[in-house]
Amino acid sequence: MTAPFYPSSAQAVPPITEDDIANYLLQTPGFFERHAEVLSAVQLTSPHTGRAVSLLERQADLLRDKIRALELRVADLIRNGHDNTAIADKLHGWIFGLLRARDPAQLPLDMARNLELCFSVPQVALRVWGVGAPWAHLPFAQGCSDDVRAFASSLLQPYCGANPGLEAAGWLADPASIQSLALVALRDEPGAPAFGLLVLGSPDATRFQADMGTDFLERIGELASVALGRLRPPLA
Repeated sequence: MTAPFYPSSAQAVPPITEDDIANYLLQTPGFFERHAEVLSAVQLTSPHTGRAVSLLERQADLLRDKIRALELRVADLIRNGHDNTAIADKLHGWIFGLLRARDPAQLPLDMARNLELCFSVPQVALRVWGVGAPWAHLPFAQGCSDDVRAFASSLLQPYCGANPGLEAAGWLADPASIQSLALVALRDEPGAPAFGLLVLGSPDATRFQADMGTDFLERIGELASVALGRLRPPLA
């Protein structure tokens, strides 16, 4: 008579793991069709109510959560689109004002005033140096020290941040009330020495912050530089 065989522990069948069950269900899509009662019998905890719900209810909750997330994303996209349209409209209005300017002597004042109106900037000031003789005596060509000119030329991108009492901030109508500044250098082309400086000030300390993007301010500076080019004497 043959003795019964008992497998050693080394030959024992490994226990079935949760991963094994999950893989089996994934590879056997007809399982729940043949055992539909399992779907209604499985109970899970709802993250919203804390009570036990069926697998189907839990799946419905997940789908609702995904729908809500998509709705929020769509709402953000729509809001960003409206914001971009509003900015484009403001920029269009400002550029329109530049194009309508007829008197070069009035251009810097109109440019600063339109920036205040179109973009709701509380205070704006502008200085230009190296202008032609017909405009050298006007206020926008005065009060620019060598330090300010050197500082403007050193700006590789607009300065945004707190008001540390810079000389250029003194050009604003009420510099004592200004908590944040944006300083935009005006130049003929990237890397060229600055020929002017645009100063935007706000009593709101969060209006112009050091970590904000400066692409839009750079475009403002480029447009202002081109428009103000008519004040500068022609190159020899």
